[in-house]
Formats: sequence, structure tokens, C-alpha cells
Amino acid sequence: MMIENSTEQRSDIPSPITRLPSAMSGGFNGDAEKLAKDTYPEDEIETVQQQTNSGSDTGDDDDENMRRPRTQSFWARDEAQRRRIPFAQRSLRITWGWFPVNMSTGAMASVLAQQPYTFNGLTAIGTIFYVIDLVTFCIFTLLIAGRFIRKPRAFVTSLHHPSESFFFGSYWVSIALLINGMQAYGVPHCGEWLIHTLRVVFWIYYGCALVVAVFQYQVIFHAEIMSLSDAVPAWILPAYPFLVTGVMASTLVQTQGQTSSVQMLIAGIAGQGLGWILALFIYSVYLTRLISSKMPPPSMRPGMYISVGPAAYTCAGILSLGRQAKENIPPGFLGITSFPVGDLWFGMSVPVALFLWLIAVWFSALSTLSVIRDARRMHFALQWWAFVFPNAGLAIATIHIGEAVDSRGIKIAGAVITVLLVPLWFMCVILHVRSVWRHDLLAPGKDMGVDDVNKTHDVKRQRAEERRKKKSIQESTRQGLRWRSPTWKSKSGGSSPGGCNGVEKQQQQEP
Repeated sequence: MMIENSTEQRSDIPSPITRLPSAMSGGFNGDAEKLAKDTYPEDEIETVQQQTNSGSDTGDDDDENMRRPRTQSFWARDEAQRRRIPFAQRSLRITWGWFPVNMSTGAMASVLAQQPYTFNGLTAIGTIFYVIDLVTFCIFTLLIAGRFIRKPRAFVTSLHHPSESFFFGSYWVSIALLINGMQAYGVPHCGEWLIHTLRVVFWIYYGCALVVAVFQYQVIFHAEIMSLSDAVPAWILPAYPFLVTGVMASTLVQTQGQTSSVQMLIAGIAGQGLGWILALFIYSVYLTRLISSKMPPPSMRPGMYISVGPAAYTCAGILSLGRQAKENIPPGFLGITSFPVGDLWFGMSVPVALFLWLIAVWFSALSTLSVIRDARRMHFALQWWAFVFPNAGLAIATIHIGEAVDSRGIKIAGAVITVLLVPLWFMCVILHVRSVWRHDLLAPGKDMGVDDVNKTHDVKRQRAEERRKKKSIQESTRQGLRWRSPTWKSKSGGSSPGGCNGVEKQQQQEP
């Protein structure tokens, strides 16, 4: 079956060839359309517009794809399109939406490092996942840096564009999981230098996460008007860097000194609280959308699993921080000597974690049923990586709860979730590679929002060039008027190199 689109477009969103973000709307639409025609062949532009305008929330494209006969192989691709779009052009289509690949791979490495039941080779498997995460993160970072070096004006637009901006948070979550993996897989094989380095890196990350949480939402609130009917769990992603600080802090304090451990524990619980409260606000908007509007298109429904993450990682973070507080909070902390403060912290963390645990389970079950309901109408999109990352947080939370209440059944449930995540990860890898190979990704009309963002850069650049030309003409005109002015003639004795007199003679000869 030939799959035409890697992402589904809604009918209420204009074509990416002509639409511009609200901050750039006005007289630029015609320029964007002209630039698009100069950039791509005419037949390709028509194909992009047809593919974009034909999409809708009703899933009509998916029905048409189901009715189409299965005449092509799983890896078949359009060779003419492959020759028409070189790698340099395809690399301009890498977006922040690619970093959930690292979120999922890093989450797999983290969950494998916390398994209650281990076997020989489990650490090696987790190390492989971590290395894959590190390598792909570096590759994606270089590619997206190359995109913004070649199209620098697209960077700011990518931070508020509705389809791309929210995934900027996934970049920072990927960094958090790399830091977490350094503790799990790097510290046992390195010296004290890595422990001290991780302490410094933690505080740098914490400051960056705070800037992202404030700056990202402020830019989106200022530059975009979002419809309630379009609300999705991805709107939580700018807060996600704080949702993983609890788990990360509890992992790092295991090898830190007492003073640093207490500082990290306090920072971890504060950051986890900020992430959870922001997510709670978006939860209300998301549930309102589910009640009052249609469900997301079938291929986008795996993105519903993002709603599992806030409750799952907050549950895991609070419980793991409580366990570390029991071991690292010194006697007399907060001036309390009548009882151990660390024990109280841990005792309170268990019921709070249980309170949040079933919320994560509920969101996971809701998302699973929504996916199964229209599974036959789905094709791969970048949102499919949400199959792995949020549910990895649920697995970690389940394992921590099982260890806290000493329940063998709950620990087995956490291990079962982990086992289920492995084939889901491989499924996403295979389908992702297939989509890139078949030009269902990184091709005109196939990447949601990227045409919009890149064309905005082209329009901004053209307008800047026009302003420079206009300024140059005005400067030349002013210079010419200076040469003609009587004041200049009196100062120069009535003659000039190049002949101001010549200009006057020319003016006299004119009728």
C-alpha cells in the first residue's frame, strides 16, 4: 500500500505554501507563494497543495489509502522524487519534532537501568540504547543547526509556530535523559571527575529548563492564537524539561556529597512541582477539547500518550526523591530534632505517588483504546514516538511503587511494561527509517509546518534585501542632491571632480 503522507493536515489550516504565522501575516503571502514557485518545480508545488488541502480530521485520506490496492513493496519509493530532492534540501526539513526519537531512546536506557529483575547482559543492552541515543542526538543537533545556519530567520519562527514550537522542549528532555544515562552507565566506569561534572551540568540544565518554561510559553502566547479544538498533549512539552528533573536529581544524588545531595533534592522537588502544575493546566484544556471537539486524526493519536508522561514522571520523581531524602537528609534538618525529616519525606511521598499513579494508568488506557479504535487508518508520523517515552515513565513509576510497598506483583507489572516497550521502540525505528527512505518524511508537503517556517525565512530575507536596496537608492539620491546643492558649489568654488557643472549643463539641456 502506497502511503502518501507522513503527517495529516487539517482542512482548517491553510496550505503551507501560502500560510504564514500570525506574527508575519500581512503583505507577505504573495511573496511566500512566489518564493515557493522559485524554489520547487511547478508540478511539485501543485502536488504539495493538493496533498495539503485534501487532508481533514475525518481521515478521508486514510480511507482512500485503505482502498488502494497493495501493489508496491514495503520499502518501495518514488525514484523520480528521490533524484529531484537532494540531501541538502531534505536536511532543511529537520525540525524539533525529531527529538522525541532521543526522548524515547534515552527513556529506554533509563528504564532498563532500574529494572527490579535483572539478568546477565541487561546493563550491556541499556548501554547500547544509551550510545544510540547519544549518537542520534549529536546527528540531529548538527542537522538542525545546519538548517538554522542556512535559514537563520527560521529559528525564531520555529519557537512559536503551532506545529513545531512545542517540540522545542523535547530537545531539553533529551539532554536530561543523556545526563541521567551518564550517571547510570558512565559513573561506574569513570572517576570522580564525572561526578563533579554532573553536578555542574545539573545546575546548568536546571537554569536552561527554567528559561525554556518561561520563554517558550511567553513567545507562543504573544505570537500565536491557538484554537481550543486543536489542543493536544504536545502543548505540555515546554514544561517537560521540569517533569524529568525529579527522576534525574534522585539519580544524581546517589554519588554526590551530603550538601550537594540536599541541594539537588530541594531543586528536584521544586522543579517537579512547576512541571506538574503547568501540565495540570494543559490537562484541563486537553480534556475540554476531547469533550467538545473531534478526536485527533488517527495517525496523530499516538501523540495522546504524551498525556501519560506528566503524571507518570511526577509519580516516579516524587517517590525516588523521597527515597533519597530518607538516606541523605541530615539529622536536625529544618531545625527539627524530634523525628527524622528524611523519613517523614519518604513517608509522605508514597501516598502522593499512589495518588498520581492511577492517573497515568488512566491516560495510558484512554490513549490505547483511541489508537486501537482506528488502527487500520493510521500511517507513521513523528508523533508515534510517544508510544515509548511517556509509557517508559509509567514503567519507572510502577517499578518504584512496587519497591516502595514491597509488592512483587506491581514490580512484575513494571517489568512487563518494559518488555512491551522494546518491540514498540523497534517498530518506531523501522517505520521511521522506512518513511525517510520512501520520502514520506523530509519531502515537500510531507512534514507538517516545516514549509511554513522555512518560507517565512525566505520572505523575511527578501523583505530585508528590498529594504537594503531601497535604503541604498535613497542614499544615492541624497548623495546626488548634495552634489547639486548651491551650498556645496560655493564651498567647492563652483566645480567638482566628475563635474557638478556637468550636472548643471545636463539640467539646462533638459526641456
